[in-house]
Amino acid sequence: MSKIKTALITGASRGIGKAIAITLAKDLGLHIIVNYNSNEEAAKDTLRIIEENGGSGEIMQFSVQNHEDVISKLNAWIASNPENVIDVLINNAGVTADGLFLIMEKENWDKVLNVSLDGFYNVTLPILKKMSRNRYGRIVNVVSVSGQKGTPGQVNYSAAKAGIIGATKALGQEMAKRKITVNAVAPGFIESDMTKDLDESNLKRMIPMNRFGKAQEVADLVSFLASPKASYITGEVININGGIYS
Repeated sequence: MSKIKTALITGASRGIGKAIAITLAKDLGLHIIVNYNSNEEAAKDTLRIIEENGGSGEIMQFSVQNHEDVISKLNAWIASNPENVIDVLINNAGVTADGLFLIMEKENWDKVLNVSLDGFYNVTLPILKKMSRNRYGRIVNVVSVSGQKGTPGQVNYSAAKAGIIGATKALGQEMAKRKITVNAVAPGFIESDMTKDLDESNLKRMIPMNRFGKAQEVADLVSFLASPKASYITGEVININGGIYS
């Protein structure tokens, strides 16, 4: 039986993750695993759109920072889907808990770093082992301009995303000989749930393009990096921020 090419997108129930899931199904014909943490209805809505567009997929609940939960769910999926292989992994799940570092509670430090860094380790490792045996794979990590230039009030988030940027560069070199690419996209201000409370009219003055980006624009970039067309790009961090930082 032929293998069914599959993509797992973490945090795919809304925002950028949702746009990526829908776009990968449409552009690349991948079977999509829509990961979500708590909002099952939103995940089902992502899946509904994928299926209405002629694609296929399923939902999978786990908290990326919970090692045992991730391993249990992924191992169960691998065991029950011997005909499938996860060729594409999009590490998109993230969380913010903004505040000045001087008064930051350790809970907010741990939460943000655990979701990004532990989440990256927990989800990537079991999938990467399968990719390595298959000698093919695409891993795209959704980071942030905050992880490159730093953002005041987001020391925790900046540290978390900077860590993933370093991991992207190192892992890209480790896996290149096995035809597995590892790249990152670094969005700036994107219209999403994470930015809905920001003062867009004021902030967009800082952006050379004078607007926030759209989730679909990020998804289109991820789709390219996840495709065979990007086979000679690895270990890169590609900015998508309207010119605010380069």
